[in-house]
Amino acid sequence: MSKNETPVTVLGLGLMGRALASAFLAAGYPTTVWNRTPAKAEQLAGEGATVASSVGKALAAGAVTIICLTDYRAVRELLDDPEVDLTDTTLVNLTSGNSTQARDAALWAEQRGARYLDGAIMAIPSTIGTAEATILLSGPQPVFDAHRQVLETLGVGTHLGTDPGLASLYDVAGLTMMWSVLNAWLQGTAMLRTAGVDATTFAPFAQQIAAGVAEWLPGYAEQIDQGDYSVTVAPLETEARAMEHMVEESELLGVNTELPKLIKAMADRAIAAGHGGEQYPVLIEEFTRIHAN
Repeated sequence: MSKNETPVTVLGLGLMGRALASAFLAAGYPTTVWNRTPAKAEQLAGEGATVASSVGKALAAGAVTIICLTDYRAVRELLDDPEVDLTDTTLVNLTSGNSTQARDAALWAEQRGARYLDGAIMAIPSTIGTAEATILLSGPQPVFDAHRQVLETLGVGTHLGTDPGLASLYDVAGLTMMWSVLNAWLQGTAMLRTAGVDATTFAPFAQQIAAGVAEWLPGYAEQIDQGDYSVTVAPLETEARAMEHMVEESELLGVNTELPKLIKAMADRAIAAGHGGEQYPVLIEEFTRIHAN
């Protein structure tokens, strides 16, 4: 069966689900869709999709089924039905969740005779079907290999490993990066606004800082993996003195101090533990501990 002859099914037609189905239709795949609210399938039917009358019929129609629902509970509720036969089906679950949910779902699906990949969509609906969209996938390599061309219709497909929880874990780690960068930018923006500098003016400088910091990551990653935090830039105790300026400036300007105080508190704990003379990545030791509030 050639690439564009492979029948696919999409379960769940929210904004992202509809974008996934549209990408398959645009690429010429025979596409079956199902949604609890049938009205959401009308536009796709007009594009050439087959609207299944039941989940079971939708599953039977596709050589591979893409699932994009609100959460893992919804996935289980939908498929954990005596009338739904998962035997010999291939499920690619692109529903957002955490790594434990992903591993549990993989085991649950496999016990019911399904082949299972878990995934995460690192994109917005409008970029699905383009190189701007990244689709993270994890689970058995043979299942990914068998459907790689189909999945890469949606974006750049990346297989992270056989552990089905990896895609969700990468997703959450990526979101952690995203929100941390955005919150740091908002903190800086709030500070500069007190001097009449607007966000648009600050944004290019903030981009430059973010890009520069990103270049440090490979070297810092080596230090973490090797457990060697020898100083090549500055010791943590020097960095902590600069952090104090960030806290003081925020207090003087009357802007929120929660983020700068959190950053400083983590550095202070590492210094108290004897790591003041080591380089910044030594803070990984703080991030791997749970501290009581």
